[in-house]
Amino acid sequence: MNRIFLLTLLVSILTTACGAEARVIPTVTSTATLTEDQMIPTPRYSSSLDTPANADATEPAATDDILAISTLSTAEIPDPLQTVTETLEPSTGSDEWMDLPVIPFINPNISEIYQKGQLLGNDPYAFSIFGDCQSRPDEFFGVYETDPAVFSTLSPDLQQTVTNFTGSFNRESPTSQDGTTPGGLLWPEWHRGQYECSLAETPVDCELRVHRPSFVLIQIGTHFESRNTEYLRTIITQLLDAGVVPILATKADNRELDNRINRDMAQLSAEFDLPLWNFWAVLTGLPDRGLYVKEGREEQGAVYLNTEASELHRTTGLIMLDAVWRTATGQ
Repeated sequence: MNRIFLLTLLVSILTTACGAEARVIPTVTSTATLTEDQMIPTPRYSSSLDTPANADATEPAATDDILAISTLSTAEIPDPLQTVTETLEPSTGSDEWMDLPVIPFINPNISEIYQKGQLLGNDPYAFSIFGDCQSRPDEFFGVYETDPAVFSTLSPDLQQTVTNFTGSFNRESPTSQDGTTPGGLLWPEWHRGQYECSLAETPVDCELRVHRPSFVLIQIGTHFESRNTEYLRTIITQLLDAGVVPILATKADNRELDNRINRDMAQLSAEFDLPLWNFWAVLTGLPDRGLYVKEGREEQGAVYLNTEASELHRTTGLIMLDAVWRTATGQ
């Protein structure tokens, strides 16, 4: 009880801006078994997420342009359903993931995961997001439910996808919050008893119980460069056991300086044979990769998406959700 109190106090003391570095959180070991002592996430953040005036004010890209970009790799423009035949070896120095397409071929076997989830009572009209501040509704998907003008620019297929999952795009959840890490998703204190969560369950447990998603988009990375990838492996296994289709994503920045987080995401995708949205490749042609340093948070470096990059983020994310949903449901 004293340890839980101290951890809660530590999180409250360290509250800072989204993207602020966890200066006193220890690096966990690479032990495969997660102990209670290891589950100490990056502290929660609480400040304005408004894009500063000096961020790029580029007009949103047209849907047709983004549909074309969605299949870009760093070397070529492949077919939208290009088959990814190469298997990434678990090599700490491999950069093969950089050449993977933004939207890959989706293995039809994910329909088995989906059908298992339907038997377990998962909601076919719900998806969840496991992510940090740049995955929250106001920064990512929320506009598809709140702005009819944006919805009207989508292709008929993407409009159908938004309609099917209405209620999930503009929803706050315990798994998509400022500073979230994989460790935070497995830490019962992270949700602070909010979002209809009980203090005895992790954010992942809570989200699966309350929202009953059939799909989960996992786009966590910027805040856990010193964290254990075993956390992600544990989360993915829990989702599969619950019949939820995980969608993995690479991130835009390289805060860790050696791209190991994106490499690990690609390797986990290959290990579990799951779809990988290679968002990193979307930004290859943008100046500064569409990233900027936010005023007042200079110590974090260029990790925030400018206007153009944000538009590409939400649109290619929707295209990926659409592709996985249609494959899982046999459309």
